[in-house]
Amino acid sequence: MYEYFKGRITQITPGAIVLETKDGIGYKIYPANPYHFEVNQEAQVFVEQIVRETELSLYGFATLTEKQLFNKLLNVSGIGPKSALAILAGAKPADLVAAIENSQVDYLTQFPGVGKKTAQQIVLDLSGKMDDFSSLVDQTSTTFADAESTDSVPSRSNLEDALAALEALGYASRDLTKVKKALVSETGSTSDLISKGLTLLVQG
Repeated sequence: MYEYFKGRITQITPGAIVLETKDGIGYKIYPANPYHFEVNQEAQVFVEQIVRETELSLYGFATLTEKQLFNKLLNVSGIGPKSALAILAGAKPADLVAAIENSQVDYLTQFPGVGKKTAQQIVLDLSGKMDDFSSLVDQTSTTFADAESTDSVPSRSNLEDALAALEALGYASRDLTKVKKALVSETGSTSDLISKGLTLLVQG
């Protein structure tokens, strides 16, 4: 139904952003990494609306390619919106396409909610069906400023926000404990720490 929204980011939480359009409506959107954005930023966010018996949600993406990959993953039995979003958060689009086409099951099992059977199902369902992404070589997401707004979450440190965002993606507490130990001495924005945390989680 919706392709994208343009507007101003008015709120950021570890699991979602709120984008207010010019008509004054604020849309709650679930992106892979909310901290790619900043409060008061003008942004265009590609969206996919998921309507189910117990859910009416908007999932957001920095690029059209990410949205298309999200929808591809939803075609796989056993993959829901949250699992698909977690995969996209931890994998570069080109790497994900390569993993599917090369039947790299072990790579796919590193994401939350993806066991060996589900990873095999991803390969079975999507291998040979990724022609739309065959030219994907150096796909990069829209660059967003990393500056942190003190208005968004003033009571949290960047590390706490990053860990909360990873938890929202479905990563287990035991994995986050390991990541916290590795990141406790790191510096950078919340978005930087999320990216470093995802790298550690995917590499195992």
